[in-house]
Amino acid sequence: MEPVVVSVEGVSKRYRIGALHPGYDSLREVLAGAVTQRLKRLRRRGDEEDDTTLWALREVSFEVRRGEILGIVGRNGAGKSTLLKILSRITRPSQGQVEIYGRVGSLLEVGTGFHPDLTGRENVYLNGAVLGMRKAEIDAKFDEIVAFSELERFIETPVKRYSSGMYVRLAFSVAAHLEPEILIMDEVLAVGDMAFQQKCLDKMNDIRRQGRTIFFVSHNLPAITRLCKRAVLLERGHLVADGQPQEVVNRYLSTSWGAGAERVWGDDAPGRSVVRLRRVRVAGADGETAAAVDVRRESRIEVTYDVLEEGHALVPVVELYNEEGTEVFSTHDTGAEWRRRPRPRGRYTSAVRLPGNLLAEGTLVAHVSIMSHFPSTILHARAANAIAFQVLDEPGGVSARGDYAGPMPGVVRPLLEWETRAEA
Repeated sequence: MEPVVVSVEGVSKRYRIGALHPGYDSLREVLAGAVTQRLKRLRRRGDEEDDTTLWALREVSFEVRRGEILGIVGRNGAGKSTLLKILSRITRPSQGQVEIYGRVGSLLEVGTGFHPDLTGRENVYLNGAVLGMRKAEIDAKFDEIVAFSELERFIETPVKRYSSGMYVRLAFSVAAHLEPEILIMDEVLAVGDMAFQQKCLDKMNDIRRQGRTIFFVSHNLPAITRLCKRAVLLERGHLVADGQPQEVVNRYLSTSWGAGAERVWGDDAPGRSVVRLRRVRVAGADGETAAAVDVRRESRIEVTYDVLEEGHALVPVVELYNEEGTEVFSTHDTGAEWRRRPRPRGRYTSAVRLPGNLLAEGTLVAHVSIMSHFPSTILHARAANAIAFQVLDEPGGVSARGDYAGPMPGVVRPLLEWETRAEA
């Protein structure tokens, strides 16, 4: 078993929330204000949750071993960036302790450690020094750093004229060539074109193969599940999940979207006198409920409902959306058996099969309805955001991805046939 390189024990971070000062006060007002604040603190002694306190982190504990890529997910304001700043020694925890064994390289924000009036060349040396590199070390790696960033033409240009993509190219290149034992990255793949993102992913894999440790924060959930073998979830400063990325991402979807891989209703079931929804779930190729499915393998969405009133031709409908809100497709049961035939009272389960090599990787959310399309269109029951699940697309194997490991656009990803012949 690899040794522990980062140990976080009971770490909390508290901030004081203050209002903007209205202007200059007299000495009397300053003294009176100081006495008033002192009295308030005495009254609130022992009460840490007053209206001027914000706990960005609360008693966070975990260990990371050498060679791990740890994904960190959570909503905005959950405490992810605060945790990374503590690990990078930019700020100190209010409580608890952090032990780090090895040199740390951090890439937290675009342009952190850059001076806008300095050229790219000068900022390579400045940022390298901030990250702990010696001048001789930067000299030896300078050409490699610039070549990786693909900014040779602009290296003598002040970085205030750089685009955000150029900033992150240079910043990532410096941090990656620091050769740290521990690399901390916060949303660095959110900026930059696809080709450069692929270079970053390749570099991360090289760093991992060399036995180094990576902390990776991203709202790109497919990147978390594809790159990481372990993930943690932060909610309101608390660490609430730690484990396999697919399980942690599903927990995140359940809290942020209000939906997971399965939804079961009781007395609050959607619907009225005709029909009520009872359960919706995603099932993998083995028939088990699945929070994450492989892009290559068949899966299905099952809708269970109770027909309470006879005389209606009922059709289940599934609308599938990606995390950007784009509709992937809508599908309903067009089978001849029930399409125009009224259903007797009872419980039914309808399943729609999703073939392998159809969907693109990412987070998918399903809205589920029960409708009548004949003789007229009537909506009997509907559940928005009924379920959410992940489609995983690992590099290699028989899929549209092949050996390519970078981001692939599109809402579907069919495996199409290609033919290549040599021209005479």
